[in-house]
Amino acid sequence: MNDTLIEVKNLKKYFPLKRSISEFITRKEQKFVKAVDDISFTIKKGETMGLVGESGSGKTTTGRMVLRLLDPTSGTIKINNIDITSLSNEELRKFRKKIQIIFQDPMAALNPYMKIGEAIRHALQIHKIGKDYSEQKQMVYEIMERVNLKPAEEYYNRYPRDLSGGQRQRVVIARALVLKPEFVVADEAIAMLDVSVRSQLLKLMIDLKEEFNLTYLFITHDLATTKYICDRIAVMYLGKIVEIGTFEDIYRNPAHPYTKALISAVPEPDPKLQKKKIIPKGEVPNAVNPPKGCRFHPRCPYAMDICKVEEPKTVKIDEQHEVSCHLFNK
Repeated sequence: MNDTLIEVKNLKKYFPLKRSISEFITRKEQKFVKAVDDISFTIKKGETMGLVGESGSGKTTTGRMVLRLLDPTSGTIKINNIDITSLSNEELRKFRKKIQIIFQDPMAALNPYMKIGEAIRHALQIHKIGKDYSEQKQMVYEIMERVNLKPAEEYYNRYPRDLSGGQRQRVVIARALVLKPEFVVADEAIAMLDVSVRSQLLKLMIDLKEEFNLTYLFITHDLATTKYICDRIAVMYLGKIVEIGTFEDIYRNPAHPYTKALISAVPEPDPKLQKKKIIPKGEVPNAVNPPKGCRFHPRCPYAMDICKVEEPKTVKIDEQHEVSCHLFNK
């Protein structure tokens, strides 16, 4: 039995840079921001896959392509063995209720002039779920109660401005889950919240995953958060996945120098367990002209000559642990 829900193969997203008039007249070669550059991964049903990386790594672009909120430059995205890159707009609209997103900024994700209950019900209206207004409203009440917006009857008529940041994010979660999707992309879903509220929302997401049998793609720049929710983790750097493995693989046996640097930056409450910090040299290179060979080599403390000229192949270290690094290409 195939338990793969999401299958991404050779996915790319290149954004064309705007050309000046002189560049257009002289027909200079079009330049692109290579936001995502040939990545592949799978997500099993019921799994939480973490996608981790610094700003500009391409993780958010990846999440949006997986939902077809952005069209890929090339590559395939299969959900339940259906290639959604080939679906028409009408077919995609019908498919969308199975795949939802929780955005980073709840204030930007909600209409400030729409009552939050109506914002959640609007998703039901679009997909024609519920026989009438009364049934839809009852469905909204139920999901609001489930995300701890209680009493639902009172919260239904409030506006986003009347809520705290944590409450607004609960509304966004409720709006995504009212459609009973199979797959949810959580794009920095708790990044803008206070630490105390983050832990509450993280626990809620874990509980909802079990209750609704969800599959998550959990996108974050904060590797420390992944230990509480993720089954597997993919580490992205400058448009590439450099390492992928189980939570234990990444935390206990990180292979790629970039992953090691991220792990070393995670604070440990016990000073005896604190790792020596590995600080990459310099800044993240430009995605328009990424370095040849391994993209991390200008910042890598272990860089060799081959790293500067040849892109590393992906090597299998363990059953579920893979890395793209010349240190393992032997």
